[in-house]
Amino acid sequence: MMSDFLTMLPPGALMMIVAAGLVLVPHHARQVVMLLAIAGSAFSLTAGAGQHLTVALLGFEMMFYRADHLSLPFAVVFHIAAALNVFYGWHEKRATDHVAGLAYAGAAIAALHAGDLITLFIWWEATAITSVFLILASGTRRARHAAMRYLIIQVASGVLLLAGAAMLFSETGSLAFAAMTLGSTASWLIFIAFGIKAAFPLLNGWLQDAYPEATVVGTVVLSAFTTKLAIYALARGFAGTELLIVIGCLMTAFPVFFAVIENDMRRVLAYSLNNQLGFMVVAIGIGTDLAINGAVAHAFAHIIYKGLLFMSMGAVLYRVGTVKASELGGLYKSMPLTMVFCIIGAMSISAFPLFSGFAAKSLIMSALGYKGLIAAYLVLLAASAGVLHHSGIKIPYFAFFGHDGGYKVKEAPFGMLVAMAGASALCIGIGSFPAIFYQILPYSIDYNPYDASHVLGQRELLIF
Repeated sequence: MMSDFLTMLPPGALMMIVAAGLVLVPHHARQVVMLLAIAGSAFSLTAGAGQHLTVALLGFEMMFYRADHLSLPFAVVFHIAAALNVFYGWHEKRATDHVAGLAYAGAAIAALHAGDLITLFIWWEATAITSVFLILASGTRRARHAAMRYLIIQVASGVLLLAGAAMLFSETGSLAFAAMTLGSTASWLIFIAFGIKAAFPLLNGWLQDAYPEATVVGTVVLSAFTTKLAIYALARGFAGTELLIVIGCLMTAFPVFFAVIENDMRRVLAYSLNNQLGFMVVAIGIGTDLAINGAVAHAFAHIIYKGLLFMSMGAVLYRVGTVKASELGGLYKSMPLTMVFCIIGAMSISAFPLFSGFAAKSLIMSALGYKGLIAAYLVLLAASAGVLHHSGIKIPYFAFFGHDGGYKVKEAPFGMLVAMAGASALCIGIGSFPAIFYQILPYSIDYNPYDASHVLGQRELLIF
């Protein structure tokens, strides 16, 4: 039966298969086919926890489909993001964004379910190869150069992962993708491979270089998968590694300064993305159940609200032709719906109560408090103030308010508005009903983000 076939197939694989033939599908039917492929891939998740597909190849046992409490929330939000991206790009007639976007999302979802390091390497490199076309599709000289730099660093990450896996196998006889410690060269190579994709300090230049050069649709797609796949990999392999707390604190702090002075709004969001990854990395370094829940919750919420912010700036770029803060302003009159959706994304990333960022970030801050990590707590608190400035205020103010740029443009295309409305609904729904959201997290916890201490503390940060 078809249902048996879908549950046996690794999630994401169907999306890659369909992407291979998508260029042959007429434009008016292409998005429908993509949504059906995403739905079929999501149905594979109903197989539940366990090891569902293992293949013996070249003397290795390759586990293509392992599902558990950690992979599930990432798989759910990856599918949601993929579906929203289809609606966002509904107006796009060129096949490049659709083919590359669907294949890229499928590879990232498949990577979540890899049970060994060789299978992970295959999908790890597949995400690099498929995603580079989202940058190349811009067709500019800057985009081509950025794409090549992006591809080199992403492939290098895969080479380090493969080298680490080979060394680990020679030392232990195992290729299992499981918890590791930084006690060998092999584990360090794997750690650095994950760190490149997670945009660790000094390894993060590719993110701010490439993302703003991608197509309008491509930047939104890119923001969802690569870095969050790395967050998943770190949570799977290096939870409780205290070095990650230091690395994460640096990630939250330094991008703020660049975001504040940057003129290109999509590059501001790229720096902001780096900052938000730092919160997740700190939580993984803490390693407690509450902290891992916080990292996963923040990754889930971040994919939605950061995608929403990239969508709003992409809509502005699509209609106006620029996203330079110095050239924008006054768009609230001609793009009022996009403005509302942008403000919802801004309030979410700033962790206003009743928005998704608050429900997610509270877990991380509480985990820091329970462990007595006061210095890290203060760094993240200061970084949160920076987030409010560069994403909560700067993005919507310069785009839609400020001085009037004199642009007379149409509202964003209908598909873009549908995608932004869906993301906005999720931002508000997660923030308003956190108990439901917490049920999908890896560990069962009794936690209420809306107790007096959390709400009052966040209110003081936002006001003062």
